[in-house]
Amino acid sequence: MMKKIICSTLILSFVFAPCQNKKITLQDIWINYSFHPKSPENVYVSNDGEHYFQICDDSASAGIVKIPVNDTKKNAIPLVSKKDLYFQGKEININDFQFSPDEQYILFKTDHQHIYRYSQKYNAYVFSLQRKKMFKIPGDHNIMLAKFSPDSKKIAYVKDNDLYIFFLNEEKEIRITLDGKINEIKNGWGDWVYEEEFGKPDYFEWNAASNRLAFIRFDESKVKEFTLYYYHDSLYPVPYTFKYPKAGEDNSLVTFHVFDLTTNKTFTPSIGDEKDIYLPRIFRPVHHNGFCLLRLNRRQNKLEYIFYDEQQNGKVLYTDSSDTYVDVPDNVYFLKNGFIFPSERNNYQHIYFYEFKSGKTSPITWGNFDVMKIYGIDEKKNILFYQSTENGAHRRDIYSIKFNGTDKKRLSTEDGFNDAEFYAGMKYFVLSHSSANLPPKYELCASDGKKIKLLEDNADLRKFLSKFDLPKKEFIKIKNRLGMELNAWIMKPTGFDPNKKYPVYMYAYNGPGSNEVNDSWEGLKISWHYLLCQEGFIVFCMDGRGTMGRGREFKHSTYLKLGGPESDDQIDAAKYLASLPYVNPKKIMFQGWSYGGFMATLLITKGADYFAGAVAVAPVTNWKFYDNIYTERYMRKPSENKEGYEKNTPMYYAKNYKGGLLLIHGDADDNVHIQNSHELAKILVNYGKPFEYFVYPNKNHGIYGGLTRYHLFEKILNFARRIRDASH
Repeated sequence: MMKKIICSTLILSFVFAPCQNKKITLQDIWINYSFHPKSPENVYVSNDGEHYFQICDDSASAGIVKIPVNDTKKNAIPLVSKKDLYFQGKEININDFQFSPDEQYILFKTDHQHIYRYSQKYNAYVFSLQRKKMFKIPGDHNIMLAKFSPDSKKIAYVKDNDLYIFFLNEEKEIRITLDGKINEIKNGWGDWVYEEEFGKPDYFEWNAASNRLAFIRFDESKVKEFTLYYYHDSLYPVPYTFKYPKAGEDNSLVTFHVFDLTTNKTFTPSIGDEKDIYLPRIFRPVHHNGFCLLRLNRRQNKLEYIFYDEQQNGKVLYTDSSDTYVDVPDNVYFLKNGFIFPSERNNYQHIYFYEFKSGKTSPITWGNFDVMKIYGIDEKKNILFYQSTENGAHRRDIYSIKFNGTDKKRLSTEDGFNDAEFYAGMKYFVLSHSSANLPPKYELCASDGKKIKLLEDNADLRKFLSKFDLPKKEFIKIKNRLGMELNAWIMKPTGFDPNKKYPVYMYAYNGPGSNEVNDSWEGLKISWHYLLCQEGFIVFCMDGRGTMGRGREFKHSTYLKLGGPESDDQIDAAKYLASLPYVNPKKIMFQGWSYGGFMATLLITKGADYFAGAVAVAPVTNWKFYDNIYTERYMRKPSENKEGYEKNTPMYYAKNYKGGLLLIHGDADDNVHIQNSHELAKILVNYGKPFEYFVYPNKNHGIYGGLTRYHLFEKILNFARRIRDASH
């Protein structure tokens, strides 16, 4: 999925100390990161839920310590000392560590090498707390996705596209697949499009008894290749070729396999006769010794939960279907008598319980709001914890509820954006809270919501903010041409005078299932918008049709026509802004990145009469150039939706282009290929249309590293100033 990178009326009040009229600079934002909030140190919670493990940097007791949740580091219990952290004379970096389920082994991952969005290769070391011994998993910077077995006796991992198992007591490795090959066969590791669009790289799972390992085999030999070129200090560019299935093209052939450690044999359970499918998840039912496999059809509107027993017999227990598409769940929780899962089956996304014995499905939550996250369950108390939009699509709150749908409690108490990270055992959680004009704070809470202690309140950042005359983000609602109320926010310029007319800097992402109109602190993004207000701009953002938090009907309203309804809504927003007495209607511009960049290219062509300029960073310009899982989910194949693909593109409206366009792309973007911007540039040139085009060498979709972001936003700022200072 393309990731957003930046970018009745309710007015939130936020009182700072007296203003000192300090000016925000790009250096503050992109070099000094002065507006970046702090968060609590990462902690690894113990099984009992009463302690956490943490790295101790104190020279006298450097290593890993165990600390009571309600106590201080003064009572830390040393577990691993500095002298333990060596292997064959080499000191082991312990910044990335993971405990085995029984907390007797610690896995250390070092020397990471990034691959795709989530996947990495690394060296892997294991320390035995019982034996006080460090040993290395065989491999040289090629271990991936290492995962402990539930019994803590083994680790499974991918190495060079094959699956291996390492036995901890014997310090012995076995190889369980033999055919892994780059750009052809991948065992247990998803291909590029699975990792990007289904949000996970690992496709293997242990069973509850730890004697079987299920995995997906990806045969990507027929998937077409895409090549990027890196420009280093060499005479010729260095090519990088990988498999990338564009809309309508062949996918990897996926099959399901189970390796049995007791027989050293691999079984291939049936996944049905249809081959052109997706297998986006493998789950381990904790009370059963089989597996749950999710099977999704190519059109992505039928998701089946297949349960395999110990004899590898599969049975479809539940099917989620839609006329449009269904989302793949991240979290499914298994009980002895059934399982808990999220679904949009009744318009809004809610939580449901499926009972094994009766085959019945019943709702746990209901109402005109979406459940956004399920944090986990306390099976002993029959309670689950979740986040929802019950107080508005631009807000989030934390709740607990019984498995039978009773005794619902709101655990967050302050309006705004609330999120949680629950500790093992579900006894405690860290609550993060922020609002549009208030940086985040973090509190340790008991599972009933009772606050125990403040972990971080970003007092230094609040003090820093008090030095500026900062605008307030105001939440409003505006109506589109269909009379729908859409959520938006507006920030007025520093020293705002209602008798003057101001330029407008519109910003949005507006992709399916996204939100930019949030009552939350947005760090570097809001500091950039502060700077624009300081430069005399009104900054405006609106979530048009297709965004989340308002039910399936609203989110799915862009189905088969991505870009159409959303651009109509943004044009309607521009018309609304132009009608305001303090807006200069000839100086409205739009900026977006990724899907927002797609919107920017549409608005400066389709909406050329309403926008004086647009900045499009890493945009999709035609959905036939993008990957098939994401694109076909919303558009189906190009052969099934020719008009939808052709009409809702900036190429279709390019002849209408006028004003100014700043087009920016990284030439090593493996996600939204620079092909998109090249094709738009080619058509604009053919029409004789002037525009600006800048390419960042060797940069991916995020376009970052060193002074890159500073350079990029300086370029955007100078473009915006030209719109502001134009003579009309």
